[in-house]
Amino acid sequence: MTLSFFDQFMSPTLFGIPLMTIALTLPWVLYFNTGSRWLNNRVSSLQALFINWFTKQIFLPLSLGGHKWAMLLTSLMLFLISLNMLGLLPYTFTPTTQLSLNMAFAVPLWLATVIIGMRNKPTYALAHLLPEGTPTALIPMLIIIETISLLMRPFALGVRLTANLTAGHLLIQLISTAAFVLFPIMPTIAVLTSILLLLLTLLEIAVAMIQAYVFVMLLSLYLQENT
Repeated sequence: MTLSFFDQFMSPTLFGIPLMTIALTLPWVLYFNTGSRWLNNRVSSLQALFINWFTKQIFLPLSLGGHKWAMLLTSLMLFLISLNMLGLLPYTFTPTTQLSLNMAFAVPLWLATVIIGMRNKPTYALAHLLPEGTPTALIPMLIIIETISLLMRPFALGVRLTANLTAGHLLIQLISTAAFVLFPIMPTIAVLTSILLLLLTLLEIAVAMIQAYVFVMLLSLYLQENT
């Protein structure tokens, strides 16, 4: 049986049982719960500092109505970062390389922002479909274009996250395979390839964190338009 490079993106199973549920619930075990003590340990303090900094950066430009989403979006970003980072470990599976999972995150949250805008500020929400000062002859075409761009937002969220993580994982596997094959033939080239692999792994760690941040940041921008 010939293995494909894309086999790493298949959902793992054990005795025919999908392990996707375990992969999705594992990140929450890694986080510390804040207790009732005045002084916590260093890891818990750093965790709280990071969460406070991120919440401030995301919700500072939002109105007070959008601050209700603080717990949801902060939890989502921590969840996505954990899944992306855990997927870089050997013999692990990255659930966020699955487009279906990313769309399951993107579509309901995007739809919620649209519904909030239509309920609270319907005139302002519909005004986004037609820029001010548009010539009369271009009104139907611009409405269609803006409606399509609005409907494409959740697909852009899901595809961006999936494509970036999938491309990084494929590059890591290709370069690691090349280093393994070249080692008995050309050791010097294999060492240089291994150095490139290390640099690419560091880049992929940054991509894993940045893509989770971008995913939540774009959702906050959509929320800002509708609150």
